Amino acid sequence: MNEGNRVPPVDGPEGAAGAAPVGPAAGTGGTVPGDTGADGDFELAKPVPVPSAGTDERDAVAADAGEAAGPGETGWAAPAERPRPLHDPDPYSTPPYGEPGPWAPAPPVQHPAATPAPGTAVPAPAGSPAPQQASTGPVQASTGPVQASTGPVQASTGPVQAPTGPVPGVPVPAPGTPPPAGPAPHTAAGPWGRYDPWAAGSATEQALARGPLQQTGAGVLTERQGTRRARRFLFVWTVVVALLAAGVGGAVGAYVERDGLGGGVRLPQAGSVPAGRAPDSVAGIAARALPSVVTLHVRGADEAGTGTGFVLDTAGHILTNNHVVEPAGTGGEISVTFGSGDTVKAKVVGRDSGYDLAVVQVHGVRGLTPLPLGNSDDVKVGDPVVAIGAPFDLANTVTSGIISAKERPITAGGEKSDGSDVSYVDALQTDAPINPGNSGGPLLDSRAQVIGINSAIRSAGSGTDSDGGQAGSIGLGFAIPVNQAKRVAEELINDGRATHPVIGVTLDMGYTGDGARIDDKSAGGGPAVLRGGPGERAGLRAGDVITEVGGERVHTGEELIVKIRAHRPGDRLRLTVGHDGIERKVSLVLGASEQN
Repeated sequence: MNEGNRVPPVDGPEGAAGAAPVGPAAGTGGTVPGDTGADGDFELAKPVPVPSAGTDERDAVAADAGEAAGPGETGWAAPAERPRPLHDPDPYSTPPYGEPGPWAPAPPVQHPAATPAPGTAVPAPAGSPAPQQASTGPVQASTGPVQASTGPVQASTGPVQAPTGPVPGVPVPAPGTPPPAGPAPHTAAGPWGRYDPWAAGSATEQALARGPLQQTGAGVLTERQGTRRARRFLFVWTVVVALLAAGVGGAVGAYVERDGLGGGVRLPQAGSVPAGRAPDSVAGIAARALPSVVTLHVRGADEAGTGTGFVLDTAGHILTNNHVVEPAGTGGEISVTFGSGDTVKAKVVGRDSGYDLAVVQVHGVRGLTPLPLGNSDDVKVGDPVVAIGAPFDLANTVTSGIISAKERPITAGGEKSDGSDVSYVDALQTDAPINPGNSGGPLLDSRAQVIGINSAIRSAGSGTDSDGGQAGSIGLGFAIPVNQAKRVAEELINDGRATHPVIGVTLDMGYTGDGARIDDKSAGGGPAVLRGGPGERAGLRAGDVITEVGGERVHTGEELIVKIRAHRPGDRLRLTVGHDGIERKVSLVLGASEQN
């Protein structure tokens, strides 16, 4: 039974259980016969039942009181005729009264303090008389009839005071014993079971304040939104699993592939090497030189050919061999292809058959990188070299070797009857493979500097030959020293022609003895020693045999020409000359000639 709806007993004059005053504040809804006032004797007042759609907690009080009456005692007195409600019953059972009964003006609303725990006395309001002590004896039921009120039932607006004395059938705890722990008085399920009509706030606010039915404030998802969220979660989870599976599978596959865990034979392989190369290695030299090397395609009226050249300066001058551009003649066509693949037309600036050198020029090409020129006099036999060219039209071919010899006197050409096409070269010999198409390409030292221009090869089937033939390399290649090529190129660019150093004599090219013999007369029938020339001023005569030039032995007339062509006009030479078994030393200054 709800402890909050009990009426506390009040001690009477004789110490028996008195009756609590019942009135509008007590929640009876009417007057009871026998009420004599605040100072009279009372019997236990039994509440008048209030019409309701269900059973109220006050009905439970009435039932308990009826059960407590003994034989001969009178229980609840029901009215002779139940008044008709002023309106239809409330179908929603509005708390706390349930179905409404007859209405009457309600007294002012009283807001009691919070309901105390069972067994706790209710403190009196400020300014009210002290409450009477509760009786320690049992509560006596009223023996007289209780007259029902015929007037409208007044709704209780005050709290129902719980008795503080013992109740029959309920054990009394010993003094000092703490109240037993247990659930709160309101144990009914649902928010209405926890509703206190006298507390502040609506039923919903009270339910939220008590906790069990609180909400977080987040919106509740509809069934469609929940389905979409589940699908998104499933999709994301599927993608994550797929990525993880792919990563694990790839790692396992790479491990199996690398370590050869499959059934096939796996051969060992060396690890990777650094991408960079030493500057003096073949790869390092080629990387620096290739952008400056070009391939020339020459087409003339009677023949066509392919050769190589390299960039001399940013003005577009390119150095190559004379026999490479010679097929173009005066009406031919020359095209130059760079390492980038760009092809442009070129024109001949100047050429010289005696040195087998020519300079062509291209226009409108930007970003040209000239190759640096070295010093061929510093080259030593055995130095490593790299040759770049287009053998058999295979552009940008790189070969390597060493310097096999220096100052090799070679002649090339000679197809013309007058010998005007013969070139005399004091060449550098190399075993770097040089083939037809390499002509005019650079021969580089370990610093990627040009030390020679590849010009000729010695083949097994054709003797000394330029790369105009189809003979292949047998490891005997020859290059024009760059010191000689530099002087000639400068003269071709500046003047369009080159000068040749001469001693002013005519040589007997058919002489079979050791040395170079001065002929008896010139080709035109004149004297063999040019009058007023360098040779005459040095004392040379017809029939003299020159055996040394600058201390180096000379065995043929070709060798003497090559030694002289290795110098510049104006250079002084010391010659060893023999005549009729007598040797002498002569000194002369080289002259210049514009003819071969």
